[in-house]
Amino acid sequence: MTYTIEKVATLIGARRYGEADTVVGWLLTDSRSLCFPEQTLFFALRTHRNDGHKYIPELYRRGVRSFVVDSLPPVEEQGYAAPAWDDLPTLYPQANFLRVTSPLAALQRLAERHRDEFSIPVVGITGSNGKTMVKEWLYQLLLPSQKVTRSPKSYNSQIGVPLSVWLLNENSEVGLFEAGISQPGEMMALHDIIQPTIGVLTSLGSAHQENFRSMEEKCMEKLQLFHGTEAIVYPSDDDTVSRCIRRSGYRGQRIGWSMNDERAEMYIENRAECFENAEGSVNVQSGTPLGTTITYIYKGTRGQYTIPFIDEASIENSVTCAATALYLGLTPEDIADRMPHLDPIAMRLEVKEGQRGLTLINDSYNSDVNSLDIALDFMSRRGGRKTLVLSDIYQSGETPSSLYRQVSSLCMERGINRFIGIGDEVAQQAMQIAVPDKHFFRDVEQFVQSDVFRQLHDEVLLLKGSRRFGFERISELLEQKVHETILEVNLQAVVDNLNYFRSFLSPDTKMVCMIKADAYGAGAIEIAKTLQDHRVDYLAVAVADEGAALRKAGISANIMVMNPEMTSFKTLFDYDLEPEVYSFRLMDALIRAARKEGITGWPVHIKLDTGMHRLGFELDEIDEVIERLRHQTAIIPRSVFSHFVGSDSNEFDDFSARQFASFEAGSRKLQAGFRHKILRHMDNSAGIEHFPERQMDMCRLGIGLYGVEPYSSVKSQLKTVSTLKTTILQMHHVKAGESVGYSRRTVLERDSVIAAIPIGYADGLNRRLGNRHGYCLVNGQKADYVGNICMDVAMIDVTDIACNEGDQVEIFGQNLPVTTLSDVLETIPYEVLTGVSNRVKRVYFQE
Repeated sequence: MTYTIEKVATLIGARRYGEADTVVGWLLTDSRSLCFPEQTLFFALRTHRNDGHKYIPELYRRGVRSFVVDSLPPVEEQGYAAPAWDDLPTLYPQANFLRVTSPLAALQRLAERHRDEFSIPVVGITGSNGKTMVKEWLYQLLLPSQKVTRSPKSYNSQIGVPLSVWLLNENSEVGLFEAGISQPGEMMALHDIIQPTIGVLTSLGSAHQENFRSMEEKCMEKLQLFHGTEAIVYPSDDDTVSRCIRRSGYRGQRIGWSMNDERAEMYIENRAECFENAEGSVNVQSGTPLGTTITYIYKGTRGQYTIPFIDEASIENSVTCAATALYLGLTPEDIADRMPHLDPIAMRLEVKEGQRGLTLINDSYNSDVNSLDIALDFMSRRGGRKTLVLSDIYQSGETPSSLYRQVSSLCMERGINRFIGIGDEVAQQAMQIAVPDKHFFRDVEQFVQSDVFRQLHDEVLLLKGSRRFGFERISELLEQKVHETILEVNLQAVVDNLNYFRSFLSPDTKMVCMIKADAYGAGAIEIAKTLQDHRVDYLAVAVADEGAALRKAGISANIMVMNPEMTSFKTLFDYDLEPEVYSFRLMDALIRAARKEGITGWPVHIKLDTGMHRLGFELDEIDEVIERLRHQTAIIPRSVFSHFVGSDSNEFDDFSARQFASFEAGSRKLQAGFRHKILRHMDNSAGIEHFPERQMDMCRLGIGLYGVEPYSSVKSQLKTVSTLKTTILQMHHVKAGESVGYSRRTVLERDSVIAAIPIGYADGLNRRLGNRHGYCLVNGQKADYVGNICMDVAMIDVTDIACNEGDQVEIFGQNLPVTTLSDVLETIPYEVLTGVSNRVKRVYFQE
């Protein structure tokens, strides 16, 4: 659906500047995600760290013609630095500006009015856990018989919800929308946008509990989503939830489901693991676990279904889905027929290193236009040639020709160089795909046997397909073949940690992110791409070769080199890298090298020694620094900085204060010697938290970015970035008195089960953890390292743990913090993280 700009202005109560005849079909809040500029309406949102108004000139150049603003946008032409409102039609002659009090409120208001256009069942889903899984499984259950519009991914915030509701169109028969909150007072705005007719509360847990006085307060806030709905589905075994629903005076139909109470609207009479026998039929006697069979009674009618999962969360979420689907009109037979085919929900985009120079982005659990757009947006922010491998898209509610015209438009807007279609339907619509380099195959097998597959090299490959097409075979064939030990890197956690530290800073304070030592072991290129995408001001590496590698990978952000070597000057100049200067010897050599290359005004960063006594100019040398810099033109000071010795501990506060006073004096003296602005920075990760008042012009974020809390006096709110995992290769039953490993260093005191795992000191597993000095986690339980850790293999004691060969082992990560290992080793987490070998494959994902 589209709206005229005039109608949009009326709906949001805006004053319009401009007379361009435009229509609105797409809403945009992030300038990086622009796809269809001609029909895009950009909302210039303000955050603590950013202001969308400053991106308006760039978006106008890229073709956007409709903007919602609350203040005058910047204009690049000289003489119009601060235009009046009536000047806008002259300065932006083809644009419309809609002036409002709050662009965010206007976005929400427009979504509300759009929602008013639809008299269809709309399910509003909230809860502490399981929202996205319930929404996606409901989508899978309803889709065979109804045209469903749903939230993309986890779009459940004050911004994400209106963008989701905007997706409703003339084909929509059911809407499924998530609503997430983190503090009191947020839910009513989401209620007014979604206007649900049916409510679903998945669960009540501890997420965001720090912002609520009690669990009851949080539950009552969530229940506001269901005001005016005709029915609510909820777990009635949760006493807090049931009590709050009674207290709320909810007037609609209450569909509580229970594992314990036979009087519940939806009673789970029985649940049992099901097994697959040799013939492939399902029984409950022996064989390989297949899933869970659930017998229920819904409003007096007994039914049964099987899901291909055995974990508790999946069982509970399936019951929520069954109750909701039955209320929406599905029959018990429909439920029984569709539940066994539920797909696991991919909560993340995976980025993996492939063979032949390929970068693989795997998003092959589902295939629809909205999720395709999100995946293409993610892909477009990575450099290099781009190839999309797409399967048939089923049950979209569109005619095939219309559907694949949309797909083609997305591909062209996102810069896809090659299109590979797999399936009969997409092949039949080949004429709709405008990408010149296009190929079509009947199925995955035909594709992997083709010359097109064999010739893939040096490109970014997005795998986007329905599960039934078996795209995992493509991924398996193209992945870089390494051993089963991997380092998982959560890119969303990097962003969350960045934003956490940004929350301490003023909007105009700049940020340097340290990605030296291969981004503390996480992989510098992917981390740099993510940070550049989120507009950090500087990246910092240790040596010039690290910076050159980033430039070769397409990183264009400012890069600071902290430890430049005398032999690296040519690399600095060739790859636009800005060196730290800490001594007169280095300064003079750099000036000579720059003059030789005919370079003037090369930015450098002056380091002062205020107490670390590692590198840097002494304070009594600053006059000489100024004198030498002013009598040459080859280099120019861009910033001046120093290092806190002990910002991570209150113990050193007095010394930190003396350091800062010294730096304050020295940096001001340096600034006084020059007319241009010289940035000053001293706060590191711990300093940002400990001394936010000392943030100055810029801060340097290091270990905190990677999820390790740097300041000892605060409870960490950081997200785990890196998780080192491996698998069990083999298990042995070993008698008491026998030894394990080289040199018989561990002698067993009881009959034991010993597992071998494919990780050793060549992978970064420290030998000092052996012989029961450390442990890993197997299925969530501690397993001691026994015997000496070998180069490629370690042995662990799994005697009291239910596990099998092939089970996953966590060396450090989400459940076993890296600080636990560093404490055992009497070292720092930096050493553990940077010690992970390059032969360990990095697997990146975006939640």
